[in-house]
This record gives sequence, structure tokens and C-alpha cells, in this order.
Amino acid sequence: QVQLVESGGGLVQAGGSLRLSCAASGRTFSSYAMAWFRQAPGKERELIAAISWPGSGTYYADSVKGRFTISRDNAKNTVYLQMNSLKPEDTAVYYCAADASLRFVAGTVTPDYWGQGTQVTVSS
Repeated sequence: QVQLVESGGGLVQAGGSLRLSCAASGRTFSSYAMAWFRQAPGKERELIAAISWPGSGTYYADSVKGRFTISRDNAKNTVYLQMNSLKPEDTAVYYCAADASLRFVAGTVTPDYWGQGTQVTVSS
């Protein structure tokens, strides 16, 4: 089992920045691929960024590419999402997720472990 706890959400003006953190506990964090999803009201959950267990491979959705950066610190059992140039359409609940591999990037399966989510609201 892996337990995930997100933090860092909040209210920010358009053009601003936020950094989300996801602290993991339980089984060996460094062996898991990690990801950030988000879900806006009335919309489906969307994969926005993912990172492989050694951190050498990353994936970004087109909607956030060039603005968001995913990173991980295996010594601290933490994955981060640096969000810059935020837009009102980035408003959503952001979820951290973990899986044994990046198989979920294809969209056919979902990660095994999820956090409870953190709200990000971007005002115009």
C-alpha cells in the first residue's frame, strides 16, 4: 500500500504560480511512477503530468506543457507539480497518483493509488 497526501493548493490570480506537493508513505516510493491528475467541475478527470520512478521520463498533457513541471525527490518521498502562468481554466481539484509503471499514460488503466486531492482555484 502507498498513502499519498497532497498539499499546496489554494487561490491564485491568473498569471500566478503554485507548487503542489505529494508526500508518500508506505511501500518504497522510489519504485513507483507518479502522476498528477485534475478534475474540474462537470468535466472528466484528466492526466496532466507523470514521471517515471527514476525521474528520467516525463509526460505532460498539451494543456499544461510549457507551464507545469513535475519533479520528484525520492529521498523525501515527495513528488511536486510546479504550476506557472496559471489560467482560470486550470481551476480544478488536483490529485496525486502512484503506480508500478507508467502504463496509465496510455489511458487504458488508472493508477493503483490516489491521494485525496487539493483544490486549486485561479481567479481572472
